[in-house]
Amino acid sequence: MRAEIEPGQLLETKRRARTAAQKLREQAHGRLGDSAGLSLARHELPVTPAPGADVVSGFFSFTSEIPVLPLMAKLASVGWTTALPIVQGKNLPLIFRKWLPGEPTRPGIWDIPMPLETAPEVLPDVLLVPMLAFDGEGYRLGYGGGFYDRTLNLLRSLKPVQAIGIAYSDQEVAEVPHASHDEPVDWILTERGLRKPERT
Repeated sequence: MRAEIEPGQLLETKRRARTAAQKLREQAHGRLGDSAGLSLARHELPVTPAPGADVVSGFFSFTSEIPVLPLMAKLASVGWTTALPIVQGKNLPLIFRKWLPGEPTRPGIWDIPMPLETAPEVLPDVLLVPMLAFDGEGYRLGYGGGFYDRTLNLLRSLKPVQAIGIAYSDQEVAEVPHASHDEPVDWILTERGLRKPERT
């Protein structure tokens, strides 16, 4: 079991880790780009859609994030109800609205596209989670807003959900600094395939 970093050190440690992770991701994106997104779509999820458990949330790739729309289009074609996250505000969990690839969007935070306000709100059963970095135990480094940690904590208290971290394989690091409130992902999907984290 890893020792947690002291709270006073955690913010600075994460800040440094984000700077390094951003460079790794930009290099991977420059080398692989759209081809990595197509590779994602060739892999199967660890679960299949079922009555009452068929909602999967994705995301529009931001800057150098791995492209996810090809995977979302594939999931929609095999019976999943696809959705996108919406930021409600600081220190709040995300909400999700139905969205099918190709449908209209409106600009959200950082001008990232999000569904129209008329789109129905849903609770995802599977979440495709963006990552700046990840480790073999499934801990992820995000942008620092804590949106996915709050969201996963809430959803996991309501029903079974599967969080699948999405990233380039080159974004893996030896260890992601984390605290008790950081929610690990259940699976990791890169252009090389799907794997289950191994937590000690």
